[in-house]
Amino acid sequence: MTTRLSPTPVTHHATHLPHRRDVSRAAIPWPVGAVLVAASLIVVGVIWDISWHMSIGRDTLFSPPHLATYAAAAIVGVTCGWLALHTTFRGTAEERARTVGFWGFRAPLGAWICVWGAIAMLTSAPFDDWWHNAYGLDVKILSPPHVLLAFGMYAIVVGALVMTLAARSAADDPRARRRLDVAFLFALGLMLTMVSVITAEHSERARQHGSRFYVVSAIAYPVLLAAAARASTLRWPATSVALVYTLARLLQGWMLPLFPAEPRLGPIFHPLTQMAAMEFPLLLVVPAVAFDLIVRRSGEPASRLRELLLAATLGVVFVALFVAVQWPFASFLHTPAARNWFFFADRNFVFWGRPTSPYRRYQFYDLGESPLQMVRGFAWAVAFAGVSAWVGLSRGRWMRSVRR
Repeated sequence: MTTRLSPTPVTHHATHLPHRRDVSRAAIPWPVGAVLVAASLIVVGVIWDISWHMSIGRDTLFSPPHLATYAAAAIVGVTCGWLALHTTFRGTAEERARTVGFWGFRAPLGAWICVWGAIAMLTSAPFDDWWHNAYGLDVKILSPPHVLLAFGMYAIVVGALVMTLAARSAADDPRARRRLDVAFLFALGLMLTMVSVITAEHSERARQHGSRFYVVSAIAYPVLLAAAARASTLRWPATSVALVYTLARLLQGWMLPLFPAEPRLGPIFHPLTQMAAMEFPLLLVVPAVAFDLIVRRSGEPASRLRELLLAATLGVVFVALFVAVQWPFASFLHTPAARNWFFFADRNFVFWGRPTSPYRRYQFYDLGESPLQMVRGFAWAVAFAGVSAWVGLSRGRWMRSVRR
């Protein structure tokens, strides 16, 4: 009888336990996932808050967009606080070696950046409320509370990016590294979205037939696209980053006008019944595709001179392609064909905008640029784009080396 017995149960478990360990090793660490959720809430809250000001006016300390950003700060505080305590008191020697010390505690560098950002954000909230009560309603954009809030928001997104990079470097499973590479590109796409919010004042479609818009874009965007193309091992990294930005702006552009809104401040020159949306995203995906193709073809730079030539090439390509697609697309956005739910060009008006303004009449601003001034402006745009791409390439190399 004993010869007929077989260790079937033992064999059964032996074939499944390694699979479970493999799945665990390939998963994104939950603290990284949590800070990525927080960074996503930051982006949602910022764009939502802009729409709130465009549609309703003055908000309160606990308006829905503010609650979204407070939730992000709370998630970061709990997650990174736990991570610091766990690493300090229960972390292995290997885990502690991949961290940075601060006041006797140890945590990844990205976690500390997130914590500082959360503290700045939570501090700015009551400060901003007091500022408005003392000096009026949104006296200026760059008031001290707004600067502190912006610093905190960007710190959380940067911290999430650095945490993702450190986890990618520490991962020994190829599937985990690939998933963390995707998470890194997602975080960089959130950063690109935040940068687009900063440049929104200079990026109105009514300004897109002037050189200044392209100068601002040349400074702001190539650095992130080039960093993605250099830092990631995936096939289309810069394109993926641009698509994250595009999708983030599109989703809120489609969703926010579905909600009712009514202006609560005067003067009201454009009565609204639904929330306004920021404009259709810029067509950054076109130069992003070119960045991926050029950087992949160039390979690793053999010398500093080749790196400089690569950056100069990327600068020229960015401006040439971006002007080629964005200039006519801006004209399209002024036509009746763009006044629908998909392009939402008729849902970008603020309640204080006068009906006689060029923007409300779907016209371009008269920027007073002569042909010579425009040529000079585009020349500066090419130069700035080259410098921005060079910084992005160097930062991309640094991102591949992040270990903590």
